[in-house]
Amino acid sequence: MAEAETVSLMDFDEDENQNLKPKDNGKNVIVSGTPPDIKASPWVEKYRPQSLADVAAHRDIVDTIDRLTSENRLPHLLLYGPPGTGKTSTILAVARKLYGAQYHNMILELNASDDRGIDVVRQQIQDFASTQSFSFGVKASVKLVLLDEADAMTKDAQFALRRVIEKYTKNTRFALICNQVNKIIPALQSRCTRFRFAPLEPVHVTERLKHVIEAEGLDVTEGGLAALVRLCNGDMRKALNILQSTHMASQQITEEAVYLCTGNPLPKDIEQISYWLLNESFADSFKRISEMKMRKGLALVDIVREVTM
Repeated sequence: MAEAETVSLMDFDEDENQNLKPKDNGKNVIVSGTPPDIKASPWVEKYRPQSLADVAAHRDIVDTIDRLTSENRLPHLLLYGPPGTGKTSTILAVARKLYGAQYHNMILELNASDDRGIDVVRQQIQDFASTQSFSFGVKASVKLVLLDEADAMTKDAQFALRRVIEKYTKNTRFALICNQVNKIIPALQSRCTRFRFAPLEPVHVTERLKHVIEAEGLDVTEGGLAALVRLCNGDMRKALNILQSTHMASQQITEEAVYLCTGNPLPKDIEQISYWLLNESFADSFKRISEMKMRKGLALVDIVREVTM
C-alpha cells in the first residue's frame, strides 16, 4: 500500500514538473514574473504593523495579548471598535509571532467578503479546527481561526459557531473581530476575552504619521499634520489614505491642501461663517453663507457640523 502511494506521489511530482515547464509555442515565454512594485501599493498596506511592537496604540491591550501569546495561554479573542484602530493588524501580528513566516498555513481567515453562512461554519471551519497540525519549525500546536467583521455573520451561523468553539478548544483558538459588539450574540461574547479598541489618540496618530512621512520623504507642514490628525478622528487607515491622496495632488502637504483634497470646509471659512451668524442679521448672513456655499461647493452638513464643533 505504502509502495503504491509512493509511486503515485512520484508520478504526480513528475506530472507537476512537466506542467510547470514553459510551453514554447514560438512565442516569447516569460518564466519568472516580475515582482509588483512596492511603491505602487497603498500606504495602508505598505505600513501595516508586522509585529506587536509596531502597533501604534493600545499598548495595554497589545502587551496583554503579547504576554498571553508568549506564555502559550492565548484565549479566544473578541476585538471590537471603530475601523482603522488596529484590530486586524494586532491579530495578524499575533499569528506572525506564533507561527513565523509560515503563518498562512496555520490560520483560517474569513471576512465579510467570504461566504460565512451556517454551512461554512459546519464544514470549512469545523474541518480546519478538527484536524491536528504538524507544521515543521512551529512551536505552538494551536491553530487560529480569524473571523473578521464577525458582526456581519448571521445569527444562525453564530449559534452554530458556539458549539464548534467549545468542541475544538484543545487545538484551535478563535479570534472574532467586529465593529459593533452588540451584533454578536451573548453566548459567543461570554466564550471570548473581550478587548475594546477605542479610536486612536491624536499623539499616537501623529507619531505613526511622522514615521510614514520620514520613510516616504514627504514635505509636510505643522498645519498639514495637525489637519490630518483632526480629520481622521482616530482612524489610522483614514489618516494614511488622506496623506497619500494629498501627496498625489500637491507636492507640499499644507493645511489648505489637506482640506481641499478631502472636500472639508477650511477652518478660516468656518470662522467667517460663525462670525456672520453671530454678528450679522439673519437675511444678510443667510445670503452670504449661501453665496460661499455655492462658490466653494460646500455641503450644508459639513458646515453645520464644523460650526457646532
